[in-house]
Amino acid sequence: MRLNTRSMIFTLYGDYISHYGSKIWIGSLIKLLNEFGHNDQSVRAAISRMNKQEWVQAEKIGNKSYYSLTERGQKRIEEAGKRIFKLKPEQWDGKWRILMYNIPEEIRTVRDELRKELIWSGFGSMSNSFWISANNLEKQVHDLIDKYGIQPYVDFFVAEYKGPHENKRLVEKSWDLDDINARYQEFISLYSQKYIIDKNKIQRGNMLDAECFVERTKLVHEYRKFLFVDPGLPEELLPEKWLGGHAASLFSEYYKELAEPASRFFESVFKEGNELAEKDGNYCFLDHPYIL
Repeated sequence: MRLNTRSMIFTLYGDYISHYGSKIWIGSLIKLLNEFGHNDQSVRAAISRMNKQEWVQAEKIGNKSYYSLTERGQKRIEEAGKRIFKLKPEQWDGKWRILMYNIPEEIRTVRDELRKELIWSGFGSMSNSFWISANNLEKQVHDLIDKYGIQPYVDFFVAEYKGPHENKRLVEKSWDLDDINARYQEFISLYSQKYIIDKNKIQRGNMLDAECFVERTKLVHEYRKFLFVDPGLPEELLPEKWLGGHAASLFSEYYKELAEPASRFFESVFKEGNELAEKDGNYCFLDHPYIL
């Protein structure tokens, strides 16, 4: 099954393009996505939608069109990167962040967008319009309130739970951890086998750089789906047999194995399409922060 073009572009920006100046020629983007079976038309349509949604911005250099991340896009990519490559949960301060709202029906589209943003950030819904998180997300919440202009309709608290039950009871009411754990098990079952096979192929010199690029991109693309389901709870609130840590370690090891050859392939395509920008001194290759 072919992966969604727009979603794949986000993955490429997060794992590659943002570390090389955040700007890419449309021809290079098309060539990269051709490796996954996406045609020119689908890539142009997807990047056009992302431009209208203000995730990227277009720029003409000579007769070439380049696309770079907007401030909004860069912010989202940076947040996703921190969460994707975090191997262990942060230490908990014992407090809950609580957001309550009563948004009018006439602006329900704003309410729907807010819900998506809250889920992405790691909030869980205890009941209708009552959202909680164990993580320090004060800044994100205030940014969302300002972004959607919903100050009259929301209340935000930072509080400790005083019973009569345990904190884990709040978790059980707000997230389905059994379902998330089952998804982690599926990821581990699939990628532990692929990791061993590809590691052996790379060490024997039997895997092309382009193949490593495809597999690394698919790996990141698949693993980042957990950002939409796993709230990143602290260890104190997780079940005893939580598989998130195992999945994170597997992802990290597999990623490192594919990193160097995959980056070589990306750079070859990226350089080819950015000769004009390099000539103007607009580009320099940056060390990838996640290649350890």
